[in-house]
Amino acid sequence: QDLSLPNGTPVDTSSPASSSSLLNRLQLDDDLDVETRDLFVTVDDPKKHVCTMETYITYRVTTKTTRAEFDLPEYSVRRRYQDFDWLRNKLEESQPTHLIPPLPEKFVVKGVVDRFSEEFVETRRKALDKFLKRVTDHPVLSFNEHFNVFLTAKDLNAYKKQGMALLSKMGESVKYVTGGYKLRSRPLEFAAIGDYLDTFSLKLGTIDRIAQRIIKEQLEYLVELREYGPVYSTWGGLEVELSEPLEGVSACIGNCCTALEELSEDMTEDFLPVLREYILYAESMKNVLKKRDQVQAEYEAKLEAVALKREDRPKV
Repeated sequence: QDLSLPNGTPVDTSSPASSSSLLNRLQLDDDLDVETRDLFVTVDDPKKHVCTMETYITYRVTTKTTRAEFDLPEYSVRRRYQDFDWLRNKLEESQPTHLIPPLPEKFVVKGVVDRFSEEFVETRRKALDKFLKRVTDHPVLSFNEHFNVFLTAKDLNAYKKQGMALLSKMGESVKYVTGGYKLRSRPLEFAAIGDYLDTFSLKLGTIDRIAQRIIKEQLEYLVELREYGPVYSTWGGLEVELSEPLEGVSACIGNCCTALEELSEDMTEDFLPVLREYILYAESMKNVLKKRDQVQAEYEAKLEAVALKREDRPKV
């Protein structure tokens, strides 16, 4: 049935043409009915493990589902960051044409952030939880066999070792075929996407550096205000006639300190993480385009090999 808006604009009620459009629909509809979901995943309960060789953090991954692909309705396993990284690599290998959600960055600047502090661990936990929820909502990635193993296997190391040699050989063969090959012509559509991503990443990087500098200057200014405020209180105690206006100035500086602290926290906790996530998503998209170029290069190399064989056939 044809539908239209009050202004007469027709509404397309047809189903999405691809899995990517399905994903967009899921992402845009944050209030998706809970009853339509059949897979729920949460990341919580971080724990610190101290071993002889290393110290690391693990997170509890809890899964509740009604899907037939799972043997049990509920699972609870513990995973560390490198396990999440393994999952993402497997998703990229098995679903090369899909945009895989990014992981939070593994390394932090030494001396700036303690990766075992409660604040950093909680920030990473939220990011890992968001990563799994995005995979869970994806109409294709959520049915990936490696995702199933990640959610259910008690010992993930056994699965990590399987097929590593074969995959490395396959990767080397692709590199050998496409390593010295230059594409004849990348389609205009993908060339435009690549150019846009380069410009987009460059601008986001500039915004990130400016925001980092602003936050640094705000924190330095906050330190000065905190030292400057008590001076007026002390001065007011010495000058009886001016005590009231001086105390007012001191209170005003205190209010400025509180407002500036809240502003810095909002930028650090809300603005910068989202900005970094956009940058990581752009990098993920670039990787998808690179893989597409590799496939095209391999295809063109094979076409050239077939053409050479056809030329040699009459001679034989």
